[in-house]
Amino acid sequence: MNTKKNFEVIIIGGSYAGLSAAMALGRSLREVLIIDSGLPCNRQTPHSHNFITQDGVQPSVIAEKAKAQVLQYKTIKFVEDLAVDGKKSAQGFRVFTEKGEEFTAQKLIFATGVKDLMPAIKGISECWGISVIHCPYCHGYEVHHKKTAIMANGEKGMHLATLVANLTDDLTIITSGKADFDKEELEKLKRNNIEVIEKKVLEIEHENRYVKNVIFTDRSTTSFEAVYASVPFVQHSDIPASLGCTLNEQGYLEVDMMQKTTVEGVFACGDNTTRMRSVANAVAAGNTTGAVVNMELAQEQF
Repeated sequence: MNTKKNFEVIIIGGSYAGLSAAMALGRSLREVLIIDSGLPCNRQTPHSHNFITQDGVQPSVIAEKAKAQVLQYKTIKFVEDLAVDGKKSAQGFRVFTEKGEEFTAQKLIFATGVKDLMPAIKGISECWGISVIHCPYCHGYEVHHKKTAIMANGEKGMHLATLVANLTDDLTIITSGKADFDKEELEKLKRNNIEVIEKKVLEIEHENRYVKNVIFTDRSTTSFEAVYASVPFVQHSDIPASLGCTLNEQGYLEVDMMQKTTVEGVFACGDNTTRMRSVANAVAAGNTTGAVVNMELAQEQF
């Protein structure tokens, strides 16, 4: 276990955004602690895409390489643990972990991501991130020209349909209940030969986690090779909210252009702040966050 307890910055979450922030800080000789539980949300995804130099690489390989590079900076420490509580203090913040450790820092960075909430549909969890997917930029090219379903309704369904229609001519929207599209939207769907099925889904039938069929509650079946699903999520960590950080209407941590939350000294980056969930975006946001936190420390200490 790490023997040092006091740091300039604690980063909670040691995946792409957290590691990127740490590198920026380590290169400025900042004393940094990364706390990570080792459960990234994309741990089931076989390949990462849309990130130049790393296209097609397994996400865990990217993360391990990044971690090794970051820890070459001697002022950065890493502990595998789960941060369970955080409190403000006169000097900054105190962070408590599942293993009973307490660490302090002047600044906090939350790179904790979000937790997807799988609906009660048999097979969907097994296929998540493999053939049941959330993002056409991350996964769409690999399933282009395949028979594809979108499990979403209303605004989310239309948003995905406009993007995915460019990737396949065989597209269906499954609304799992009465379709929530206005007349103009329905005309657009019809013009693009996109069928709308209002039935509820019972099961995603798959072979080795690759979709074969969608089975509906009326026991009818339709074959598909890929399914986009818009699922709800929650913040992976409730510490930011307990510190007073504001969540926006979509459930993301509210940050400004400098990745600052609504609580002074607390920053956030990565999937917990934006619907643009990708490795590339997380790395970029983390880099910005690390630079901004270093700037604040420099100005306070100068």
